[in-house]
Amino acid sequence: MNLLGHVDSLKSQTSIKFAAFIFISVASFYLGKHWSDGSRQLIFFSRQSPSGTTSSSPSIALSPNLNKEFNVSALIDTPEPPRSAKSEGTWASGSLKAPPPPPEFKIYGIIDENGTMSDKFEIGEFDTDLVENWDNGAEFEAETGKEDVRSTFRVKKFGFCGENMREYIPCLDNVEAIKRLKSTERGERFERHCPEKGKGLNCLVPAPKGYRPPIPWPRSRDEVWFNNVPHTRLVEDKGGQNWISRKGKDKFKFPGGGTQFIHGADQYLNQISKMVPDITFGHHIRVVLDVGCGVASFGAYLMSRNVITMSIAPKDVHENQIQFALERGVPAMAAAFATRRLLYPSQAFDLIHCSRCRINWTRDDGILLLEVNRMLRAGGYFAWAAQPVYKHEEALEEQWEEMLNLTTRLCWNLVKKEGYIAIWQKPLDNSCYLSREAGNSPPLCDQDDDPDNVWYVDLKACISRLPENGYGANVAPWPARLQIPPDRLQSIQIDSYIARKELFMAESK
Repeated sequence: MNLLGHVDSLKSQTSIKFAAFIFISVASFYLGKHWSDGSRQLIFFSRQSPSGTTSSSPSIALSPNLNKEFNVSALIDTPEPPRSAKSEGTWASGSLKAPPPPPEFKIYGIIDENGTMSDKFEIGEFDTDLVENWDNGAEFEAETGKEDVRSTFRVKKFGFCGENMREYIPCLDNVEAIKRLKSTERGERFERHCPEKGKGLNCLVPAPKGYRPPIPWPRSRDEVWFNNVPHTRLVEDKGGQNWISRKGKDKFKFPGGGTQFIHGADQYLNQISKMVPDITFGHHIRVVLDVGCGVASFGAYLMSRNVITMSIAPKDVHENQIQFALERGVPAMAAAFATRRLLYPSQAFDLIHCSRCRINWTRDDGILLLEVNRMLRAGGYFAWAAQPVYKHEEALEEQWEEMLNLTTRLCWNLVKKEGYIAIWQKPLDNSCYLSREAGNSPPLCDQDDDPDNVWYVDLKACISRLPENGYGANVAPWPARLQIPPDRLQSIQIDSYIARKELFMAESK
């Protein structure tokens, strides 16, 4: 009996120990979960592992993350659920703000009769019938409606002008205004004389018969369609000078020559660069003005040398030379040295060129060459190819002496004279002008003269002053000039209202 009682006692003790182990395990699990989820204090038991002969006892340490909270779920990489319309709405209305809408597109108006901007206009849809089916003086009615509002309007179509107006330019072919001129001896008839209000063009200038899309550049440098510029007088007058010739029945051909460079513009340009090595086309020389350009071969061949040339000539007995230039793809403008300033600001060009341009530069105390001086950049060049340069006839030698005397008084330096070309350079500052003897002509312009004021401004027989700070002379070579704005730009004043007003008035004179 005692043995059996002892065995029962052992069984009961084992059960108690097992139950206690289960209890402690469960309690530890729940306590651990409780402390890991919400506790701000974790206690770690650590024992330093033995090293060498040194021994240490167990130690208790507080976690360095005491009083810190962590969102463990945010660290778990879970795939983002697809957005729904509802979630998009939550984004817009939740705490996170949606990105701001793009800025409102502003519509700018057109210029009214006072030169101010007006936005009281609408742009409708493009109607090809308005272009394809022109009828002289035809009118038609149409209705337009939006929702419950309907309106009727009438549009009067412009008709075609007569055949005799194919070359008509309103501000240059104003016969009535030209007849009223007091004098035309200085070329006044080649200047702008725009129609008065109510007498402007009210018809469409027709295209030439057989007109075709222009030949693209660079082919257009050498040939254009005959029907696009149907003028034959230049072929008759200048054919022997290698300007222009007929190529079959449907084309004009441009050999690249000119009155003073019958062997071609390329050879002519090479000669200029050899005469003055500092004239490096496409580097120091980037912007050029060609006066009396003819068919603009000089400017056409400069384009391949990375030079932009504005070619100008009057609309004279040679018909419209500028039309040939534009058809070839060369920048050009109908203009004349007469009584008013040309429409370019001061110090605009690196080089100004005149090859047999038939301009008397010394007339009226050199007023025309003074206009060249105004437009020429400080340190810029003037190239003159003409008979007085190289011929030894008495009259021509007198013209050369007059030119030499005038350019000396302008403080221009004759850099080189070779063959039929003479090249001068404009000074870099005003020091030469100020050191001249008192009473020398031409005088310096008044301090209040604005050399950039050009619309309908009469020519002045005075020397335009250069900026005292050197602006205009210190221009970077091309193409660095693209990235280095010239200092002169800081001195240009732009008033949008005044500019609009001037343009409006200019088109009304």
